[in-house]
Amino acid sequence: MNKEKIEKKYKLKIKELIKHNKLYYDKSNPIISDSQYDHLKKEVIELELKYSYLNSKYSPNQNIGFKPSKSFEKYKHKIPMLSLSNAYDKEDLINFEKKIFNYLNKNINLNYSVEPKIDGISASLTYINKKLVYGVSRGDGKIGEIITENLKTIKDIPLEIKKDDFPNEIEIRGEVFIKKKDFFKIKDSFANPRNAASGSLRQKDPNETKKIPLNFIAYTFGYIQNNSHRNQSDFLNSLRLWGFKINKDNKVLYKIDELINFHKTFEIKRFDLDYDLDGLVYKINDLNLQKRLGFTSNAPRWAIAHKFSADKAYTKVLNIDIQVGRTGALTPVAKVEPVNIGGVVVSNVTLHNEDEIKRKDIRVGDIVKIERAGDVIPHVIEVDKNKRDKNSNLFIFPKICPSCGSKTIKEFNKITKKYDAVRRCINDSYGCERIAIEKLKHFISKDAFNIDGLGKKVVENFWNLSLIKKPQDIFNLDYSKIEKLEGWGKLSTRNLKISIENSKKVTLQKFIYSLGIRHIGIENAKIISNSVKNISKLIQIIQKKELNKFINIDGIGETQINSLENFFSNEMNFNILIEMKNILNIENQSLIKNGILKNKTFLFTGKLDGMSRAEAKALVEKNSGTTLSSVSKNLNYLVIGEKPTKSKINNAENLGVKIISQQDLENLLN
Repeated sequence: MNKEKIEKKYKLKIKELIKHNKLYYDKSNPIISDSQYDHLKKEVIELELKYSYLNSKYSPNQNIGFKPSKSFEKYKHKIPMLSLSNAYDKEDLINFEKKIFNYLNKNINLNYSVEPKIDGISASLTYINKKLVYGVSRGDGKIGEIITENLKTIKDIPLEIKKDDFPNEIEIRGEVFIKKKDFFKIKDSFANPRNAASGSLRQKDPNETKKIPLNFIAYTFGYIQNNSHRNQSDFLNSLRLWGFKINKDNKVLYKIDELINFHKTFEIKRFDLDYDLDGLVYKINDLNLQKRLGFTSNAPRWAIAHKFSADKAYTKVLNIDIQVGRTGALTPVAKVEPVNIGGVVVSNVTLHNEDEIKRKDIRVGDIVKIERAGDVIPHVIEVDKNKRDKNSNLFIFPKICPSCGSKTIKEFNKITKKYDAVRRCINDSYGCERIAIEKLKHFISKDAFNIDGLGKKVVENFWNLSLIKKPQDIFNLDYSKIEKLEGWGKLSTRNLKISIENSKKVTLQKFIYSLGIRHIGIENAKIISNSVKNISKLIQIIQKKELNKFINIDGIGETQINSLENFFSNEMNFNILIEMKNILNIENQSLIKNGILKNKTFLFTGKLDGMSRAEAKALVEKNSGTTLSSVSKNLNYLVIGEKPTKSKINNAENLGVKIISQQDLENLLN
């Protein structure tokens, strides 16, 4: 990568960091998880280490937080409120200790004050003559916002200290947070407890802040007049005697292995705590050593945050619900005690299927370790059986559909010679309420009819009001009734009507996909539409029971044929097809036969610039090219975008497939 591209990449990362800093610190409304934010900061720092010419005043090496809001009076911290460096494993802690020894130029016996790192909002309290004078936010680390009156509403913060040994002037620092049980009552208004705490502290009216049950735990000092304490642990004890709340799990440890073991134990124990935390903080206990070690530009040399795994957590299974999907699949979902994983509050966890529950022996009341990685649905990794109630019972999977009461079955797979792991309702049509609702949601989804104003929640609402029971009902709505519903009016109703009328013109490919036939995705729908060319031909094939003729088409196999036959053998499904033909304008399938990409095959990996994957595929197909779903010897071009899948690149290289960029593809298309 040349210098120009490196600088461009760096500037984009910095721009992204500025945006997320503003959302996190100023707006109290982050749109990415804590782990994603940490990863972004790490990427910027690694680029700066690798290329010395990269530099920005907004770099995490030079900048902390975000500039204070114009809505509050400013306050300059006497001692900067810096963030902490992060450690993720034993090697990071060994390096942290090595840097201390190198800076002090000798090995000494260290001991550490260990404190839980509460996931809240840092605040600074300045007391003069034993009275609280200033309450300040961290801001950008150097200048904060004066939020004294808001902080005074927190019952844990003493307004005056009566103790004789309390300093004449001291700045006490701590964390403002919300307990789990209190957040649960207001969770519909905030993304997570930290957002709730941040948003509450930044209210202009302290009476609004008072409505939120905020808490405060003190953990250190910034400025202190005539400090007589020798150790951090001594100071924490004084805080307790002065009337401040400190964390009961604070302790002193001596070796790296002790820190590691305590971290492992506490990562499990945090489930039992009534507050969220994302790690432990280790501080050199000796305050004189802290003073000698001092600070870098953005963090103290004498402290480090040992983060917990950002995508894993322990929680309790409160119940197991069975959800019925569009194709009749019964999916078990665990309702769990809400837990914060990487900045996202998780309360539902997929259990996948009946076999998965049996294999892991998951029961109601169990303490489970759950994982949430990226956009993957949270799932159970393991059960902590040591914490299981001796009176717990095995979970018995239902043999009848919880929606319609029909029999449920596991289908036998002729290829694998095994029964499927998924149990299904045999009433695979609009006769089962949950299947019907999910089919309707699929019908209006983005890749199907994509009707503006008719989302999933609206479909559920209209179902409950008996306005929609089948797809054809969408095109025969009673708009006079809708106009009178709560949240609707003349304008929104008129816009919905226009959207529905416009959606009546649809391609054959999208229409086939919208029916929600099992095993018939977008690609299969396209293959079938290319074969039959028009809806009348498809109906004729169904009536003559000639669906088996599709078996000769590349991309359609026995599984798809069986699924089509099962679907259209249901009289209700076939009648819906006939009615929709009469309502809609279903366009005949037509392709450019001699486009510029004729006889060329393409596969996309990574994020494209300025267009979706679906649009890129459509562009290829419009020009007579073909898109594949995996790397094979039949692939001509692998088009890579940002963060491509490495395995696809490796496979392409091994097979001699040409790897091109998005720009190369655009060049092929002139």
